[in-house]
Amino acid sequence: MHIVIPDDYQDVIRSLDCFAQLDGHRVTVYHDAVSDRQVLAERFADADALVLTRERTLVDEALLAQLPNLKLISQTGKVAAHLDLDACTRHGVAVMEGRGSPIAPAELAWGLILMARRRLLPAMQALYAGQWQVNLGERLYGQTLGIWGYGKIGQRLARYAQAFEMPVLVWGSEGSREAAERDGHRAAASREAFFAEADVLSLNLRLVEATRHIVTAQDLARMKPTALLVNISRAELIAPGALLEALNQGRPGYAALDVFEQEPITDAEHPLLQHPDVLCTPHLGYVERHGYELYFGDAFANVARFFAGEPCVLANPEVRPAGDD
Repeated sequence: MHIVIPDDYQDVIRSLDCFAQLDGHRVTVYHDAVSDRQVLAERFADADALVLTRERTLVDEALLAQLPNLKLISQTGKVAAHLDLDACTRHGVAVMEGRGSPIAPAELAWGLILMARRRLLPAMQALYAGQWQVNLGERLYGQTLGIWGYGKIGQRLARYAQAFEMPVLVWGSEGSREAAERDGHRAAASREAFFAEADVLSLNLRLVEATRHIVTAQDLARMKPTALLVNISRAELIAPGALLEALNQGRPGYAALDVFEQEPITDAEHPLLQHPDVLCTPHLGYVERHGYELYFGDAFANVARFFAGEPCVLANPEVRPAGDD
């Protein structure tokens, strides 16, 4: 059986303990980022299974049509817009999902909040350039943390905020607002009030059609000129171009970003990377060893289970698993 794993940017997958689950199989791992459909078709031509790293590889109808040998896509984490599930079903390709974890993304978000508020990156860069204490940051104590999306990550951020003595303000669905109030936090009176009151505002929503471009230029214009917007979820939650324009207009005053509309970014002149009031990381939210062991451990176990004909939970159960009579 041939298993292909694309987009291992860091060349780390073979170093994971869970990789031993693939012993005895032919495994091909690619370490670059490729979007050209023809190149992908050539690389995946004789693959029995693909193991996809989150949403890095687009698998659509046109690509699947060139992969007659493909039987399984084992997804790390959940299926999202990168994968045409209906097309997989039409082509007889089973799809299996894994689990996620809120731990590493929440920790990264808090690290970005601390770094951005204390202006640590420019201070550190200056120090390494031979300069001492070039700027003045701010403490988190007393600042209001706004959380849009009170799920597993949002709830962790709220607990971190309590440790730093930051009041928490929540916006989201009615269920999210009610859950936040049960936990002793405050639900915003309105969407407008949420953007206007938050000193640090974190977006923690899943990207689905209902949330795509849900944050508008009007929302951002309501933020304080001293406010920090944090996005570790998906860049497409914000209307195209709205954040850069808002930053240039001074509301919000700062941003900390782990996600971008086009990834990976290879242009050092990208306007968000060049903006003096933006702190950027290269989509590291889930990129952490323990998280990788969880994600890929599930994905590799699903491959073994599928081809052994064992009971499987498919994202598209219309496709019959290998060995299913």
